[in-house]
Amino acid sequence: MELRTLPTANLTAAERTALRDLLDGAFAGDDPFDDEDWGHALGGVHVLASRDGELLGHAAVVGRQLIAGGRTLRTGYVEAVAVAAAARRQGIAGALMAEVERLIRGGFELGALAASADGAALYDARGWTRWTGPLRCLTPDGVVDGDGSWVYVLPVPGIDAGTGDLPLICDWRRGSLW
Repeated sequence: MELRTLPTANLTAAERTALRDLLDGAFAGDDPFDDEDWGHALGGVHVLASRDGELLGHAAVVGRQLIAGGRTLRTGYVEAVAVAAAARRQGIAGALMAEVERLIRGGFELGALAASADGAALYDARGWTRWTGPLRCLTPDGVVDGDGSWVYVLPVPGIDAGTGDLPLICDWRRGSLW
């Protein structure tokens, strides 16, 4: 398996098409991957896993601002973690997340992501912590209560991100806020 890390701007048109196809297939079902989800995954750094030229997995780290305990934290927010159905349970997700965690620890004050019920075990096993405090969102109408997302955080050594009992407030964006 080969891992590549590159910014969105360096993805070729063919790579973008293959990536969107992978994500559409991986998230088919009750909560399909839509254009807003696609937009959330762009503009940061992508980690691509492939074997023999075939794209098998993906994760992206995009910059966001989260607020915890009254402190704004430069956050590496993880988006669009996916592994092709035929390639699951082969260590690809773990390899993707190891690179994601390296990127977060090297350039951010906090890592965060919204997990699906299926993905939660991976993040638990890797030392991510589920935020237990209230989730809130900064919107054009002010701060509002968040949804029932399962938000996980990865504190960066040497940075005090507060505790999981405090409210965690995300910045505004179209579509799913978390």
